[in-house]
Amino acid sequence: MPQLNPNPWFLILSSTWLIYTLILQPNIASYLSMNYPTKKNKTTNTNPWAWPWT
Repeated sequence: MPQLNPNPWFLILSSTWLIYTLILQPNIASYLSMNYPTKKNKTTNTNPWAWPWT
């Protein structure tokens, strides 16, 4: 079973993560989000519902 031999697979795994962390991650993180979360200062007044059977 080739999955048990770490020689070729560990090199592929480590090189993939190295490429991801050094090259792709800063490029992806540089994109700005167009929808920034805004803090709403609106307070809602919650009144209890007048149920007809109570």
